[in-house]
Amino acid sequence: PVLKYVPTDRTSVTLEYTQQFSKINAIGANYNYAKNGYERLPRSFTTSEKELDPTDMLERNILAIVEHKINDNWKITAQGSYLNYKQVGMSLWPSGFDPNNDAILKRAGGIWDILGKIYVGQAFVNGQFQTGAVTHKILSGIDMSDKTFYHDWNQYFALPDLDIYNPVHGIPASPTFDRSKNIKERGVKYQNNYQGYYVQDELGFLDNSLRLTLAGRYTILKAGNIYSGSAKNEKFTPRVGLSYSINKNTSAYFVRDQSFTENYGSDWEGKSFNPQTGTNLELGFKRDWFNGKWNSTFAAYQITTNNVLTLDQEHSTPAKQFNKESGQQKVKGFEVDIRGEIFKNFDIIANYAFTEGKTTKDTDPNMVGNQIAGTTRHIMNTWVNYKFDSGLLNGFGASLGYQYQIKRAPWYISPDNTGTLPDYFRVDGGLSYQIKKVTVNLIVNNIFDKYLYSGGYYSYSTMYYWQAEAGTNARLSVSYKF
Repeated sequence: PVLKYVPTDRTSVTLEYTQQFSKINAIGANYNYAKNGYERLPRSFTTSEKELDPTDMLERNILAIVEHKINDNWKITAQGSYLNYKQVGMSLWPSGFDPNNDAILKRAGGIWDILGKIYVGQAFVNGQFQTGAVTHKILSGIDMSDKTFYHDWNQYFALPDLDIYNPVHGIPASPTFDRSKNIKERGVKYQNNYQGYYVQDELGFLDNSLRLTLAGRYTILKAGNIYSGSAKNEKFTPRVGLSYSINKNTSAYFVRDQSFTENYGSDWEGKSFNPQTGTNLELGFKRDWFNGKWNSTFAAYQITTNNVLTLDQEHSTPAKQFNKESGQQKVKGFEVDIRGEIFKNFDIIANYAFTEGKTTKDTDPNMVGNQIAGTTRHIMNTWVNYKFDSGLLNGFGASLGYQYQIKRAPWYISPDNTGTLPDYFRVDGGLSYQIKKVTVNLIVNNIFDKYLYSGGYYSYSTMYYWQAEAGTNARLSVSYKF
């Protein structure tokens, strides 16, 4: 529910409450595993059992927003939220395969209960004024967050071995866990909070056709847990942007900014890591064509991230791996978006993205130059829509589109596995019908029922793991416009 109160014509108060609940199978039940490669198992494969208790997830969120308009040029906004997350359940992850039989999976799992509390608050003022021929659009404020999570994953169990090619399911009962103590007593506590102070001025020149943005943020990060203790880091991150409207149909922009994010965990001595820092450069171009019936966007970028965690080979053992903050990653590429009307009622949206993400520094020289885990070199999307506006089919619409991904990196990259996943190609389509205020939509995904998946190679257990997407599936929705 949402409640809005307007005491005056310049002030409003909004309250919103959201609650979500889900009951799912054990976390990790939808992973597939094999010793010698991907695609060895059907989509329906699972390491779970119907006798296992489900995992319950409950999320409750309260949001409050107060806005006050000082005058026609200035406004103050204050907003805060509280999120409470509870999870009661378990997770599954095998210890590996039988060393004497590549078909036998050694199943295991453990409790995974969570209690999370997140407080977020923001207060900012925005407005505009003019100095001579220069306009100023100001945004300044404070941003705060406090996150506390308790995780209990300290109780384990083993399930009977499973022949992945000829699985036989069924167990006497679900494992039981000791929950006699409150999760705040039995769980591991993680804390993370930040305070950010920022100010931004967008200066407009030449009747606001040329815009210069100067901004800065000072962030204080604090984090702590039982393993690495507490740590405090702070940094000022500037931002500079320049945009120019060449004419009413064409504009160009340039942005340079920096990032500052927490590096979770600790090194072999139990010391917390320093935060990750990054620098982003972006150059873009936008243009409308044929009286706005077509528009295009082009953007090129480069993101350099430092203090990336890498394997600490000196202190790691087969039983325990440690990281160190000595890595660097660089991602660069470009994106092209085009959308428009081919002819009346027939529209097209097309997108292409090229991404080259590489490791540029690592404790293992063999990892330098490798593609960053989870990135895709080429992504192409096209979607066409046609809607009938007369005749017997008046109100009907049809759409068809595809997504094509080339040179996909796996989720996890190690010296034992630096290859790529197979190319990804999926076709989706839809039908719609609108009559007066009622609209009916039918979307069909993966029309050709292709076996599509993403995954990686887990070197510590010497096995491949992946998640397979659903086969051909459909979703029907009906909406009414009041």
